[in-house]
Amino acid sequence: MTANLLDYDLEGLAAFCERLGEKRFRATQLFRWIHQKGASQFDEMSDLAKSLREKLKACAHIQAPSVLSQHISVDGTIKWLFDVGGGNAVETVFIPEDDRGTLCVSSQAGCAVGCRFCSTGHQGFSRNLTVAEIVGQLWFAEHFLRGHLRTADRVISNVVMMGMGEPLQNYSALLLSLRVMLDDHGYGLSRRRVTVSTSGVVPMMDRLGNDCPVALAVSLHAPNDALRDNLVPLNRKYPLAELLAACKRYLAHAPRDFITFEYCMLEGVNDSPDHALQIIGLIKSLADGAWCKFNLIPFNPFPASGLVRSPQRCVLAFAKILSDAGIVTTVRKTRGDDIDAACGQLAGDVQDRTAVHRRIQKQRVVMIKSVGAESGTDQEEPVNG
Repeated sequence: MTANLLDYDLEGLAAFCERLGEKRFRATQLFRWIHQKGASQFDEMSDLAKSLREKLKACAHIQAPSVLSQHISVDGTIKWLFDVGGGNAVETVFIPEDDRGTLCVSSQAGCAVGCRFCSTGHQGFSRNLTVAEIVGQLWFAEHFLRGHLRTADRVISNVVMMGMGEPLQNYSALLLSLRVMLDDHGYGLSRRRVTVSTSGVVPMMDRLGNDCPVALAVSLHAPNDALRDNLVPLNRKYPLAELLAACKRYLAHAPRDFITFEYCMLEGVNDSPDHALQIIGLIKSLADGAWCKFNLIPFNPFPASGLVRSPQRCVLAFAKILSDAGIVTTVRKTRGDDIDAACGQLAGDVQDRTAVHRRIQKQRVVMIKSVGAESGTDQEEPVNG
């Protein structure tokens, strides 16, 4: 089997070239051809010696996952479905804006975390993606868009690891992928323009801070452990106190940065003024709040969730409470929801190896009882449908 060169960061590619009896500088040339020019055929690489090109043809290839479908939203958002084999497919989303182009990249086929408001989690989990499958999403999108727009300039300025999967549960592949994205001989992205989103895998947050402190977004979604246990099951292993302490440790590696807390607004679940006040207490107990910002996310419904989007008036009132307390707060603009490309909607196709439906249904029953207890009622049906 030949090696897929999308699986290597520059250091790995240098070692590969040395095994072929080539100088390490050849790896830099090869890396530039692959990532900066989008070459997939070795004969295109005109400044490589013919003897090296022949060696590469015999033992290597360059291949991103193949595209199964492409959908374009009325707002210009593009969603691709990539085939990653074994009956699995993952989704990648490009979001064009006036001042940036953001690519939302998947890290796993499915997700084992099982957050109640996330369509991916309801599909279960199959496997981690390889480096080639992660980087391949960027490789394809960048060079496809350049060809489509007829430009040699960089199209993708920001990458967010917010697609399918929990990135920090695929740490080794994630780390190599980030190094490719940041490398000046690769995509040359700024550390602050590459964001890893996590549900709170505390030990891996610490490792990422040491190894590659890119921008960090934490899926919070609840101001107390009881509620977060039901919305984000990982909280039972790494409760809020541990999570917030890890956030502060992370910032020690990037002291001028901040943590973004993602907060999906769910009607009657986590969107009350009291919940906002609890957040203020949570944040202020550690610092003055200057080290973080909140991104309030309109929930994007899907049939199995049993949840409903908070009304805009509630979202704005919630945001005002946080802002008045000195916490930088934004409300995310929904993009691509007409093609199911918005936050929480990515699903793809996953050959589930977990008992996801039974697990999520159990969580849902617990949540219904919890909400019923808070309201003084005994609900036996889902809160919203």
